[in-house]
Amino acid sequence: MQGVSRGALTSVRESLEETLRAEDVDAAGVGEDLLAVSGVLGGSAVLRRALTDPSRTGRDRGKLVDRLFAGRVSDGAQRVTRAVVAERWARNGHLTVALETLAVQSFLAHAETHGRLTQVEDELFRFKRIAQGSPELQSALSDARAPDDAKGDLVKALLQDRAAPETVRLVSHAVASATTRFDESLESYLMEAAERQSHLTAVVTSASALTEDQYDRVAAALSQQYGRDIHVNAVIDPDVLGGVRVEIGDEVIEGTISNRLAQARRSMTR
Repeated sequence: MQGVSRGALTSVRESLEETLRAEDVDAAGVGEDLLAVSGVLGGSAVLRRALTDPSRTGRDRGKLVDRLFAGRVSDGAQRVTRAVVAERWARNGHLTVALETLAVQSFLAHAETHGRLTQVEDELFRFKRIAQGSPELQSALSDARAPDDAKGDLVKALLQDRAAPETVRLVSHAVASATTRFDESLESYLMEAAERQSHLTAVVTSASALTEDQYDRVAAALSQQYGRDIHVNAVIDPDVLGGVRVEIGDEVIEGTISNRLAQARRSMTR
């Protein structure tokens, strides 16, 4: 989001966290309700315009939310939605994007409360890698002609009883998105999970699986270098031959034998 919407999103995130800190709030339930609200508003340009109309006060827009959703969603979700419509958004479409973003945060908060946020992050990463390595699966999950229910059933068949419930829900939501590619959605969820845990994520590619000692030493070295906690996602790729490649955001640290051989071949042909 650009400009004013980015500041608005920061503000409503704070409202969400305050809501989720209440003892009687079910974070996953809030997430489901926020997705439901986003779906209703996403299907009605009239409602989006009314709820982002700068000529109306934030209080008036909040009253409209109450008329629309009171008794239909939880008090926590309604409170968060009122906070969302009270903000100024650069485009009315940002309203639904904000609600979806807060829903994702709610599911991640639920995982965190139950001690499985790192598990969810790892499962999202692995699913993204599996889909990228399977053109058939990627096609099935990104087919705009396929019903959302069918894609959701496929996700459940692949992940049910094999992954945390939050992972299943987030992947199901990603494949149902009409505006964002599912792999891009998963990447944004991974960034949200890392931010929530206050760490950076490194993708470490090697020819064979790292031992536990190697994993710990790589994580410790990167943490020292970047001055932040580092969560390592390990990838096995026999083509690298030996050594490791480390990716942190847009930065790539290339230390593989295959890369050194490629550099040697290029220097010999000059």
